[in-house]
Amino acid sequence: MFAAIGIVILLIMVFGIFTLSGGDLIAVLHALPVEMGIIGGAAVGGLIIGNNISGIKALLGSVAKVFKGPKYNKADFLDCIFLLSKLMKIWRTDGPLVLEPHIEDPQASLIFAEYPKLLADDTLISLICDTLRLVVVSSGTLDPHAVEEVMDNSLKTHHDEAIAPADNLQNLADALPALGIVAAVLGVVKTMGAIDQPPEILGAMIGSALVGTFLGVLLAYGFVGPMAGRARQVIEADGAIYHIVKQIIIASLHGHPQPLVIEAARSGLIRVNQPAFADVFDGIRGN
Repeated sequence: MFAAIGIVILLIMVFGIFTLSGGDLIAVLHALPVEMGIIGGAAVGGLIIGNNISGIKALLGSVAKVFKGPKYNKADFLDCIFLLSKLMKIWRTDGPLVLEPHIEDPQASLIFAEYPKLLADDTLISLICDTLRLVVVSSGTLDPHAVEEVMDNSLKTHHDEAIAPADNLQNLADALPALGIVAAVLGVVKTMGAIDQPPEILGAMIGSALVGTFLGVLLAYGFVGPMAGRARQVIEADGAIYHIVKQIIIASLHGHPQPLVIEAARSGLIRVNQPAFADVFDGIRGN
Protein backbone atom coordinates (compact mmCIF):
# COMPACT_ATOMS: atom_id res chain seq x y z
CA MET A 1 0.00 0.00 0.00
CA PHE A 2 2.72 2.48 0.96
CA ALA A 3 4.68 1.66 -2.18
CA ALA A 4 1.66 2.47 -4.35
CA ILE A 5 1.07 5.71 -2.46
CA GLY A 6 4.72 6.65 -2.92
CA ILE A 7 4.53 6.06 -6.67
CA VAL A 8 1.46 8.28 -6.96
CA ILE A 9 3.11 11.05 -4.93
CA LEU A 10 6.28 10.81 -7.02
CA LEU A 11 4.43 11.08 -10.32
CA ILE A 12 2.27 13.98 -9.14
CA MET A 13 5.19 15.93 -7.70
CA VAL A 14 7.48 15.44 -10.71
CA PHE A 15 5.08 15.85 -13.59
CA GLY A 16 2.53 18.01 -11.79
CA ILE A 17 5.03 20.65 -10.71
CA PHE A 18 6.70 20.48 -14.13
CA THR A 19 3.35 21.27 -15.74
CA LEU A 20 2.47 24.00 -13.23
CA SER A 21 5.81 25.68 -13.86
CA GLY A 22 4.96 25.99 -17.55
CA GLY A 23 6.57 22.82 -18.85
CA ASP A 24 5.12 21.12 -21.90
CA LEU A 25 4.02 17.69 -20.69
CA ILE A 26 2.84 16.79 -24.19
CA ALA A 27 6.42 17.00 -25.45
CA VAL A 28 7.57 14.61 -22.73
CA LEU A 29 4.74 12.18 -23.44
CA HIS A 30 5.52 12.32 -27.16
CA ALA A 31 9.12 11.24 -26.54
CA LEU A 32 8.26 8.78 -23.80
CA PRO A 33 7.46 5.65 -25.87
CA VAL A 34 10.70 5.76 -27.88
CA GLU A 35 12.98 6.62 -24.94
CA MET A 36 11.24 4.17 -22.65
CA GLY A 37 11.49 1.48 -25.31
CA ILE A 38 15.25 1.96 -25.63
CA ILE A 39 15.89 2.11 -21.88
CA GLY A 40 13.43 -0.65 -20.98
CA GLY A 41 14.57 -2.91 -23.79
CA ALA A 42 18.23 -2.50 -22.86
CA ALA A 43 17.40 -3.14 -19.20
CA VAL A 44 15.48 -6.32 -20.01
CA GLY A 45 18.26 -7.49 -22.31
CA GLY A 46 20.85 -6.89 -19.60
CA LEU A 47 18.78 -8.86 -17.08
CA ILE A 48 18.49 -11.78 -19.47
CA ILE A 49 22.24 -11.72 -20.12
CA GLY A 50 23.07 -11.68 -16.42
CA ASN A 51 20.46 -14.14 -15.11
CA ASN A 52 18.76 -17.43 -15.78
CA ILE A 53 14.99 -18.00 -15.76
CA SER A 54 14.87 -18.67 -12.02
CA GLY A 55 16.88 -15.52 -11.33
CA ILE A 56 14.48 -13.37 -13.36
CA LYS A 57 11.47 -14.97 -11.66
CA ALA A 58 13.06 -14.29 -8.27
CA LEU A 59 13.66 -10.66 -9.26
CA LEU A 60 9.99 -10.27 -10.22
CA GLY A 61 9.09 -11.90 -6.92
CA SER A 62 11.17 -9.31 -5.08
CA VAL A 63 9.18 -6.55 -6.82
CA ALA A 64 5.99 -8.22 -5.60
CA LYS A 65 7.37 -8.19 -2.04
CA VAL A 66 7.61 -4.38 -2.25
CA PHE A 67 3.84 -4.16 -2.57
CA LYS A 68 2.87 -7.15 -0.40
CA GLY A 69 5.23 -6.43 2.49
CA PRO A 70 6.61 -9.05 4.90
CA LYS A 71 5.03 -12.49 4.88
CA TYR A 72 5.25 -12.93 8.64
CA ASN A 73 3.62 -10.77 11.31
CA LYS A 74 3.61 -10.71 15.11
CA ALA A 75 1.17 -13.63 15.35
CA ASP A 76 3.38 -15.79 13.14
CA PHE A 77 6.45 -15.11 15.27
CA LEU A 78 4.39 -16.04 18.31
CA ASP A 79 3.35 -19.28 16.61
CA CYS A 80 6.98 -20.05 15.79
CA ILE A 81 7.93 -19.64 19.45
CA PHE A 82 5.06 -21.93 20.47
CA LEU A 83 5.99 -24.57 17.87
CA LEU A 84 9.64 -24.70 18.91
CA SER A 85 8.71 -24.68 22.59
CA LYS A 86 6.49 -27.72 22.12
CA LEU A 87 9.12 -29.62 20.15
CA MET A 88 11.91 -28.88 22.62
CA LYS A 89 9.63 -29.77 25.53
CA ILE A 90 9.03 -33.19 23.97
CA TRP A 91 12.78 -33.62 23.51
CA ARG A 92 13.48 -32.71 27.15
CA THR A 93 10.66 -34.59 28.85
CA ASP A 94 9.82 -37.54 26.58
CA GLY A 95 13.11 -38.06 24.80
CA PRO A 96 14.37 -38.17 21.21
CA LEU A 97 12.37 -41.28 20.24
CA VAL A 98 9.07 -39.51 20.91
CA LEU A 99 10.24 -36.42 19.03
CA GLU A 100 11.47 -38.38 16.01
CA PRO A 101 8.09 -39.06 14.30
CA HIS A 102 7.23 -35.35 14.33
CA ILE A 103 10.42 -34.28 12.59
CA GLU A 104 10.57 -37.22 10.18
CA ASP A 105 7.11 -36.48 8.78
CA PRO A 106 6.06 -32.96 9.79
CA GLN A 107 3.13 -33.03 7.36
CA ALA A 108 1.60 -35.84 9.43
CA SER A 109 2.50 -34.33 12.80
CA LEU A 110 -0.34 -33.01 14.93
CA ILE A 111 2.02 -30.43 16.42
CA PHE A 112 3.08 -28.99 13.07
CA ALA A 113 -0.53 -29.16 11.84
CA GLU A 114 -1.46 -26.52 14.42
CA TYR A 115 0.61 -23.99 12.46
CA PRO A 116 -0.30 -24.37 8.76
CA LYS A 117 1.32 -21.11 7.67
CA LEU A 118 4.65 -22.16 9.15
CA LEU A 119 4.26 -25.67 7.77
CA ALA A 120 3.95 -24.18 4.26
CA ASP A 121 7.43 -22.64 4.55
CA ASP A 122 9.72 -25.41 3.30
CA THR A 123 12.87 -23.55 4.36
CA LEU A 124 11.60 -23.09 7.91
CA ILE A 125 10.45 -26.69 8.28
CA SER A 126 13.71 -28.03 6.82
CA LEU A 127 15.74 -25.90 9.23
CA ILE A 128 13.76 -27.20 12.21
CA CYS A 129 13.57 -30.85 11.19
CA ASP A 130 17.09 -31.24 9.81
CA THR A 131 18.61 -29.70 12.92
CA LEU A 132 16.52 -31.77 15.30
CA ARG A 133 17.39 -34.91 13.32
CA LEU A 134 21.01 -34.25 14.22
CA VAL A 135 19.98 -34.01 17.86
CA VAL A 136 17.96 -37.22 17.69
CA VAL A 137 20.61 -39.36 15.94
CA SER A 138 23.34 -38.12 18.28
CA SER A 139 21.40 -39.32 21.34
CA GLY A 140 22.19 -36.11 23.21
CA THR A 141 25.96 -36.26 22.72
CA LEU A 142 26.11 -33.45 20.16
CA ASP A 143 28.10 -30.32 20.99
CA PRO A 144 25.67 -27.33 20.87
CA HIS A 145 28.41 -25.20 19.33
CA ALA A 146 28.73 -27.66 16.45
CA VAL A 147 24.97 -27.55 15.90
CA GLU A 148 25.08 -23.76 15.96
CA GLU A 149 27.80 -23.77 13.30
CA VAL A 150 25.71 -26.02 11.06
CA MET A 151 22.68 -23.77 11.52
CA ASP A 152 24.74 -20.65 10.82
CA ASN A 153 25.92 -22.14 7.54
CA SER A 154 22.37 -23.04 6.59
CA LEU A 155 21.07 -19.58 7.48
CA LYS A 156 23.86 -17.89 5.53
CA THR A 157 23.15 -19.98 2.43
CA HIS A 158 19.45 -19.19 2.63
CA HIS A 159 20.06 -15.49 3.25
CA ASP A 160 22.45 -15.19 0.29
CA GLU A 161 19.90 -16.86 -1.97
CA ALA A 162 16.98 -14.84 -0.64
CA ILE A 163 18.73 -11.46 -0.88
CA ALA A 164 20.14 -12.02 -4.40
CA PRO A 165 16.99 -10.74 -6.22
CA ALA A 166 17.11 -7.48 -4.24
CA ASP A 167 20.77 -7.11 -5.17
CA ASN A 168 19.90 -7.70 -8.82
CA LEU A 169 17.22 -5.04 -8.56
CA GLN A 170 19.78 -2.63 -7.13
CA ASN A 171 22.18 -3.46 -9.94
CA LEU A 172 19.42 -2.60 -12.40
CA ALA A 173 18.86 0.72 -10.63
CA ASP A 174 22.59 1.46 -10.87
CA ALA A 175 22.54 0.76 -14.62
CA LEU A 176 19.46 2.82 -15.52
CA PRO A 177 21.11 6.28 -15.55
CA ALA A 178 23.73 4.99 -17.99
CA LEU A 179 21.03 3.42 -20.16
CA GLY A 180 19.27 6.78 -20.10
CA ILE A 181 22.46 8.35 -21.47
CA VAL A 182 22.51 5.72 -24.22
CA ALA A 183 19.00 6.72 -25.23
CA ALA A 184 19.94 10.41 -25.07
CA VAL A 185 23.05 9.91 -27.22
CA LEU A 186 21.00 8.10 -29.85
CA GLY A 187 18.59 11.03 -29.80
CA VAL A 188 21.48 13.45 -30.33
CA VAL A 189 22.76 11.32 -33.22
CA LYS A 190 19.32 11.50 -34.76
CA THR A 191 19.26 15.26 -34.24
CA MET A 192 22.68 15.73 -35.86
CA GLY A 193 21.39 13.87 -38.88
CA ALA A 194 18.69 16.53 -39.25
CA ILE A 195 20.92 19.54 -38.63
CA ASP A 196 19.51 21.30 -41.68
CA GLN A 197 16.05 21.46 -40.15
CA PRO A 198 14.57 24.67 -38.68
CA PRO A 199 15.43 25.55 -35.03
CA GLU A 200 11.97 24.66 -33.72
CA ILE A 201 12.30 21.12 -35.11
CA LEU A 202 15.85 20.71 -33.82
CA GLY A 203 14.74 22.00 -30.40
CA ALA A 204 11.99 19.41 -30.24
CA MET A 205 14.41 16.65 -31.23
CA ILE A 206 16.99 17.71 -28.62
CA GLY A 207 14.24 17.88 -25.99
CA SER A 208 13.16 14.34 -26.88
CA ALA A 209 16.75 13.15 -26.53
CA LEU A 210 17.03 14.72 -23.07
CA VAL A 211 13.91 12.82 -21.99
CA GLY A 212 16.07 9.70 -22.17
CA THR A 213 18.49 11.03 -19.56
CA PHE A 214 15.57 12.21 -17.45
CA LEU A 215 13.86 8.80 -17.58
CA GLY A 216 17.02 6.89 -16.71
CA VAL A 217 17.64 8.98 -13.62
CA LEU A 218 13.99 9.03 -12.55
CA LEU A 219 13.57 5.29 -12.92
CA ALA A 220 16.81 4.60 -11.06
CA TYR A 221 16.37 6.88 -8.06
CA GLY A 222 12.61 7.28 -7.99
CA PHE A 223 11.43 3.75 -8.65
CA VAL A 224 13.87 0.84 -8.95
CA GLY A 225 16.39 1.93 -6.31
CA PRO A 226 13.76 2.45 -3.59
CA MET A 227 12.11 -0.83 -4.60
CA ALA A 228 15.42 -2.65 -4.18
CA GLY A 229 15.85 -1.15 -0.72
CA ARG A 230 12.31 -2.06 0.31
CA ALA A 231 12.67 -5.61 -1.05
CA ARG A 232 15.79 -6.02 1.07
CA GLN A 233 13.91 -4.77 4.14
CA VAL A 234 11.09 -7.26 3.58
CA ILE A 235 13.49 -10.16 3.05
CA GLU A 236 15.42 -9.27 6.20
CA ALA A 237 12.18 -8.95 8.18
CA ASP A 238 10.94 -12.38 7.10
CA GLY A 239 14.38 -13.90 7.72
CA ALA A 240 14.10 -13.10 11.43
CA ILE A 241 11.82 -16.09 11.92
CA TYR A 242 14.68 -18.46 11.03
CA HIS A 243 16.85 -16.88 13.70
CA ILE A 244 14.07 -17.53 16.24
CA VAL A 245 14.39 -21.22 15.40
CA LYS A 246 18.15 -21.11 15.89
CA GLN A 247 17.96 -19.23 19.19
CA ILE A 248 15.46 -21.59 20.76
CA ILE A 249 17.14 -24.82 19.62
CA ILE A 250 20.68 -23.79 20.53
CA ALA A 251 19.73 -22.29 23.90
CA SER A 252 17.75 -25.44 24.71
CA LEU A 253 20.72 -27.64 23.82
CA HIS A 254 22.85 -25.57 26.20
CA GLY A 255 20.38 -26.52 28.93
CA HIS A 256 19.12 -23.00 29.66
CA PRO A 257 15.78 -22.77 31.49
CA GLN A 258 12.80 -22.55 29.13
CA PRO A 259 11.63 -19.10 30.33
CA LEU A 260 15.10 -17.69 29.60
CA VAL A 261 15.20 -19.41 26.20
CA ILE A 262 11.82 -18.04 25.20
CA GLU A 263 12.47 -14.53 26.49
CA ALA A 264 15.78 -14.33 24.62
CA ALA A 265 14.00 -15.27 21.39
CA ARG A 266 11.08 -12.89 22.02
CA SER A 267 13.15 -9.88 23.04
CA GLY A 268 15.43 -10.26 20.02
CA LEU A 269 12.62 -9.35 17.62
CA ILE A 270 12.04 -5.83 16.35
CA ARG A 271 9.22 -4.02 18.12
CA VAL A 272 6.64 -4.38 15.35
CA ASN A 273 7.01 -8.18 15.38
CA GLN A 274 7.67 -8.66 19.08
CA PRO A 275 4.86 -10.45 20.94
CA ALA A 276 4.03 -9.19 24.41
CA PHE A 277 5.66 -10.99 27.32
CA ALA A 278 2.25 -12.04 28.67
CA ASP A 279 1.08 -13.36 25.29
CA VAL A 280 4.12 -15.62 25.03
CA PHE A 281 4.15 -17.06 28.51
CA ASP A 282 0.36 -17.31 28.90
CA GLY A 283 0.27 -19.18 25.61
CA ILE A 284 3.02 -21.56 26.69
CA ARG A 285 1.25 -22.27 29.99
CA GLY A 286 -1.94 -22.96 28.06
CA ASN A 287 -0.14 -25.51 25.95
